[in-house]
Amino acid sequence: MKSLFKNTSEPIYFNVPDSEIIYYPHFFDVEQSDLLFQELLLTIPWQQDDIKVFGKVHAQPRFTALFGNEGKSYSYSNIKMQPHSWNPILQNLKLKAEAVSETEFTTVLLNLYRDGKDSNGWHADNEKELGTNPIIASLSFGAERYFHLQHTIDKNRKLKILLEHGSLLVMKGTTQHFWKHQIPKTTKPIGSRINLTFRSIV
Repeated sequence: MKSLFKNTSEPIYFNVPDSEIIYYPHFFDVEQSDLLFQELLLTIPWQQDDIKVFGKVHAQPRFTALFGNEGKSYSYSNIKMQPHSWNPILQNLKLKAEAVSETEFTTVLLNLYRDGKDSNGWHADNEKELGTNPIIASLSFGAERYFHLQHTIDKNRKLKILLEHGSLLVMKGTTQHFWKHQIPKTTKPIGSRINLTFRSIV
């Protein structure tokens, strides 16, 4: 596991108001990223929950899994998830994300996007259990997807980031209070993507 800690990326800082967003394009090299993607794809107990949108129940357009400290359940979009216990690979990834983010995480929410039809709608990671000014560290493996952000007050302020294979995106400060984000659908024929969002439940 020691080789997983190799950092081959210089950070990119985005100069946008009411936020602190840092992107590491090549946090893991290609070989490491390929191995991590395959192991996560095959070993994580993926599940697909139902969500209610405008009074209608639909299957969530992606698969998810929650890992974390005992007793730290997580709720979003009327879904309450109970965490699986940390496994060695997620523990190592957590330590790496913590070192860069300078924070301790209790929980990781994993998302599996099977193809371009899977998506994640506009939202902010601002649930009450995340506390004030939550820090989110987001690792991406697999197919590249665009990450869209929009300011909640000034709708003309937008940002689009291509999340690359083996990249890390860190959102700090007031980002979750003033910015929404999404992973939109795409008609391009693309492969699967796995995303890990580390967070702290207080």
